[in-house]
Amino acid sequence: MNNNITSSRQAEVTIRDIWEARKRIGSLIKKTPAVESFVLSERTGRPVYLKLETVHDTGAFKVRGAANKILSLSEEEKKRGITTYSTGNHGMAVACVAKKLGIEATVCISNRVPKAKVDSLKRLGAAIELCGESQDEAGERCFALVKEQGLTVIEPFDDPYIIAGQGTIGLELLEDIPSLSDVIVPLSGGGLLSGIGMALKSNDRSIRVTGVSMEESAVMYESLRAGKPLSLPEKDTLADSLLGGIGLNNQYTFEMVKRYMDQVLLIPEEEIAYSMAFMMDHHRMIMEGAAGTGIAALLGNKIEDQEGAIAVIITGHNVDLSVIQHVLTSYSPS
Repeated sequence: MNNNITSSRQAEVTIRDIWEARKRIGSLIKKTPAVESFVLSERTGRPVYLKLETVHDTGAFKVRGAANKILSLSEEEKKRGITTYSTGNHGMAVACVAKKLGIEATVCISNRVPKAKVDSLKRLGAAIELCGESQDEAGERCFALVKEQGLTVIEPFDDPYIIAGQGTIGLELLEDIPSLSDVIVPLSGGGLLSGIGMALKSNDRSIRVTGVSMEESAVMYESLRAGKPLSLPEKDTLADSLLGGIGLNNQYTFEMVKRYMDQVLLIPEEEIAYSMAFMMDHHRMIMEGAAGTGIAALLGNKIEDQEGAIAVIITGHNVDLSVIQHVLTSYSPS
């Protein structure tokens, strides 16, 4: 297997890495649809496409990066087993890929991870370790397992293979939406935005990349404002999959987000909830609060008008039924 991305620090992830990721993961990951939302197109006066990462086996985009990283491992590393830490979706992605490849996986999660995601992890057969009240605390346990058992860590975002895997979404957008001029990307640790941003900007620097996050515990946003990676306590939010730190020793995504993101928007909880209800009402589509941040940016007219199409990354649909009921009861547009 050709592992051109080294495990040590390199200058940057390259567009070639993204093309290689596309080839590497092709046996496990299929292209996802970009479907026009006529309701949102009418509201914005521009074509709006929904990039449906919800159609993956795990219901979220994270499986792209996880597959790219795990498939790059040596046979000895696969035999020893793997571990990760996650707010839910990345853990499910690692567990899913590991199950398909016959690799033992241990997923470290905090007690804040929603029940729907914990149940999915159990169904996928991963060993689960509950640790503390944040992704950072789960990460500490993950790295302890490396020392104790010799497992290989599958980082959730700050890893060149993970970034390149998520970047394959950008290649698909370029293929399917020739008039693309805006892409809205939920922003957490930055692996998704870094990969998509590189794929898009390497082909057309005029495409505008907007990061969206919740108002509370938006660690990447606050880190960019401070000019260095920060650590913040996690707070309750509908966009729970956007929680977690970016790592005080962040090697890749902090700089890549700075380079490829044109603007960032913080979305209030009420607008996230309304956008989730709006999509269920108008599209019969269940999506997580993280995906709702992108829809909220459109519904709130937060994207400056320009010619061309808009793509919104619908990152996942792994959400508790109790949350769906609350959102529909309290925020339904009907």
